[in-house]
Amino acid sequence: MSVVLYESKDQIATITINRPAKRNAISEEVCLGLRDAWRRFAAGEDRVAILTGAGDAAFSGGADLLDPPKAFWQCVPGLGAELDKPVIVALSGWCVGGAVVLAMMADIAVATESTKFLYPEAKVGIFGGVMAGLVSRMPHKVAMEFVLVGEEMSARRAYEIGFVNRIVPAGEHFAAAREYAAKIASSAPLVIQTLKRFGLATLPRGPAEHFYPDVGRLGAIAASEDAKEGVAAFREKRAPRFKGR
Repeated sequence: MSVVLYESKDQIATITINRPAKRNAISEEVCLGLRDAWRRFAAGEDRVAILTGAGDAAFSGGADLLDPPKAFWQCVPGLGAELDKPVIVALSGWCVGGAVVLAMMADIAVATESTKFLYPEAKVGIFGGVMAGLVSRMPHKVAMEFVLVGEEMSARRAYEIGFVNRIVPAGEHFAAAREYAAKIASSAPLVIQTLKRFGLATLPRGPAEHFYPDVGRLGAIAASEDAKEGVAAFREKRAPRFKGR
């Protein structure tokens, strides 16, 4: 079975990290699966997405240190694919390292009472850059304490500082996220998308949030059919026939 599941129903996409035996750790395969899921969501008819993890023990334990993603930013909503549609994250259990980044980049977060956030990257010598944007999603000193000290944060504390919208009993996080999603899906999509775009334009973003989308665009150009056609035309001493893809 796929390590990332995509289900579409009632114009709501449900994207699930499906490695419960590994605490839904983000491997290279998971990273690429999430990247493809975000691209599918961006291009499709679904109006809102719910991101969750299989089981209740962990939304995700973060990067799989035995098989780490080569370019973690690709699995992050808004970075791996440009999104003007809302993303809701449904959390239960542990949310560690890069998984906190996924929650940070969502528009709405629902968490069970058992949810715990942890960002231990400074203790293991890993940093991809995106987490710097946390200071615009939490009060500055709270965010800096969280990333520098590396101690866990409870769902209650996350709710108090505005990082989580709603806390629910065990097992009810997906239903609560679905309730939010149904209301959004029934609203005018052009207004919803514009509200998200304007909100993102207003929100301060960290350096990596500006850098990685440009890396993606440059990578897409380098891998495009037009790039191959340009090289071929040069070698064959003819005019290139570009197609814009």
